[in-house]
Order: sequence, then C-alpha cells, then structure tokens
Amino acid sequence: MVYQKLKSKESSIAIIGLGYVGLPLALELARHFKVVGFDIKQDRVDKMRQHIDPSHEIESKNFQGADIYFTSNLEDLKQCTFFIVAVPTPVDEHKVPDLKPLLSASEIIGKVLKKGDYVVYESTVYPGCTEEDCAPILEKNSGLVFGKDFKLGYSPERINPGDKSKTIRDILKIVSGSDEEALENISLVYGEIIHAGIYKASSIKVAEAAKVIENTQRDLNISFMNELAIIFDRMGIDTREVIEAAGTKWNFLKYYPGLVGGHCIGVDPYYLVHKAMELGYDPQVILSGRRINDGMPAFVAKKLIQILISKKKNPGDCKVLVMGITFKENVADIRNSKVADLYKELKAYSVKVDVIDPHADTLETWEEYQIQLLDKPTDQYDAVIVAVAHDEYKNKTEDYYTQFMGKDPILIDLKAVLSPKPKNIHYWRL
Repeated sequence: MVYQKLKSKESSIAIIGLGYVGLPLALELARHFKVVGFDIKQDRVDKMRQHIDPSHEIESKNFQGADIYFTSNLEDLKQCTFFIVAVPTPVDEHKVPDLKPLLSASEIIGKVLKKGDYVVYESTVYPGCTEEDCAPILEKNSGLVFGKDFKLGYSPERINPGDKSKTIRDILKIVSGSDEEALENISLVYGEIIHAGIYKASSIKVAEAAKVIENTQRDLNISFMNELAIIFDRMGIDTREVIEAAGTKWNFLKYYPGLVGGHCIGVDPYYLVHKAMELGYDPQVILSGRRINDGMPAFVAKKLIQILISKKKNPGDCKVLVMGITFKENVADIRNSKVADLYKELKAYSVKVDVIDPHADTLETWEEYQIQLLDKPTDQYDAVIVAVAHDEYKNKTEDYYTQFMGKDPILIDLKAVLSPKPKNIHYWRL
C-alpha cells in the first residue's frame, strides 16, 4: 500500500513548488514522512537549505527536525512515489488562465514517474484541468497510462498568508482521487498532518470546482460592498457605518469594501470564467464583480483628485504618500497588488507619489512594478493613503499621520485603520 510505504519511509513524498503553499506543506509532511522539496529556482533552494523562507512566512525554527531535502535537481525526484504540485496558477495580461507553471511541473514529474506512483495537485484550476490537461502531459512524458499505471488526486490549498492562528493542521482539508483506492491513500497521507479533519469529495472535478468557487464567492461579496461604497460616497454616507448598522441583524454577513488583489481572490474567478466560456456560457455575475473590483484603484485615485481640486490644489503640483504595497496586511507578497494599480492611476494624473512598506522587498517591488520603495517618508505630503492594514499602521493617532502632511492635508484610509475618525484633517475612507 502506498501510504504504508511512505509511513515506513521506504519511499518519499515530493513537493513541486515551494512558495507560500508548498513550503509549509512540505515542512509539515516532513515531520511524518521523508520529503523532497523541489523548486526550479536555485536561489530559493539555497535559502531554504539555510532554514530561510523566501516568502518570509515561516520562522527558521520550523525547519528544525524536518526530514526534508531541498533541491532543484530532477534526479532527486526519482526516489519519490507520491508527488504534490503546489505551483502558482496566475492569469496573463488578458485575464486568461496561465497554466504554464502547472503544465511545466507536470512535464517534470512525467520524466520521473513510475508505475504505482501518485500525483496530487493543490494549485487552483478550473474543473477538469487535472484529468484533461495535466494527465495527458504526465502520460506523454512517462510513457505510462493514467488509471492503469499511476493515479491522480486533487486537494485544494487553503493557506491564508499572514494568518498565524490557522496553520495547515487547523484547516479542514478537501481531498479527492481518481478512484476509491487513490482517495483512500491520499486521505491517509493528508490525515497524518491535518487535525481539523478530511473531507472526501466525490470526484476530482468536484474538488476543483469547490476550490474555485470559494474565492469567487468572496470576490463577489466584496464587489457588492465596493459598489455600495461607490453609491454611498455619492450620497455622503459612510459605508463602514452602514455595514456596522446592518451587521446588527443576525443573518447579515459583514464584508467590507477594498482593493482586491493577490493570487487567489483576484485571480481564481477568471479560471471559472474561462471554463464557462469554453462551454459556451457567458458568466455575467462573476464578470460583473470582477469589473467592479478591478476598477476600484481608478475610483480611489479619481476621488483623491476631486478632493485636491476642491481644495484649490493642482494635482500636478501635489505629492502623495502611499503606505503599503503588498496585496494584503502583514505579508511580503506583492503579486497582483492593486495598490500598484492605484500608484499608476495617480501617476496618470501627474501626481508625485512615494510608496513605503515595512514588509515588501525593495528589489522585488522594483522588478515587478518599477516602483521604488522608500525606507521612510521624505517630505510634507498633500495627501497620505493608508492602502494596506499592516499592524505597523494600526492603533496610531491622528498626529502620527499628520506629521507627514503639509498644509490642509488629506488622509485616505482604505482599510479604516484609524478609529475614531480624525476631526482636524480631511478624512475619507471606503
């Protein structure tokens, strides 16, 4: 039995892709099994060998005692019989799913795949991708037959970057397999590390669909709040106050407006859209929500320009400080950051913009967005935008922000970190 051989360490588990999903999974499994952690980037492998997480999510002490070998060498995967794929699944500039990392990982595994091996995918995909897109590549590169010679599974990742209270162990795990035997073995492997429980999906497609709608549902709920924020702004009503009032009803769900970026909520809906259109259906609700959320940086930028003009200030002569560039609070990840879009919108109005962030990497931010991060504010600003709710920006007084500001200042608080609302400056929030 596959599970028994892994448990006795007669064979190894391989994790392909050691980012914010793959690395914590690899380290957790390595406390029960023999694990090979594989990543194509040698510089990342070198850091992990030194017990350094390139994503800055895992402390060095968590590497200790783990039976794991980090590598970028394909040869090291030949000893493995159970492969887990945790590579990114982004969209391209046209919002079309970019499966290149996933298909490339499948090619790599196919070159070392043997009879009796298992391949489990954790990356977010559209329903059908594992069996219809990945399986043929595994067959082509291995010369083996799916179902007869090797088995597949899908177990969607549910990592929440920046959340230290819910680790992998504490999050219920959906698993699925290409047949009953596969489902049982995959369940047993994950069951070793998941304390919250295992949910066995009836098929791989069901598990794939469950993952993609989790984030699509959240995207749509936030888009509704963003649309309300646009409407209430025209009415002169504070959206947050409306939500707090409505939240006194027992079945009201508290979602808040904001910039929706990152590699999950802002991306996953496009995978479902792609599959729906492939099947001849135009998904109107999902796309409507995406349009609203993608348009929020432009809305915020326009609002600031309107406020500047109302104060008789020429936007081209103004200087703005943006606090935070990561896609969410207390993480280093800048992928698909909508703050970067806000920066571009402001620059289009000829506004001078400085950006600071205590978590983001300066070089990575420049390479990704051509935005030069500053270590600290340098001047008296016409406006300050608190774009990300990092802990460093919370529980601050009005005076903390006004120290960066010049005459007749404006504070844009996208995450409502300042409470109570300041009275001595022009304050606006979503």
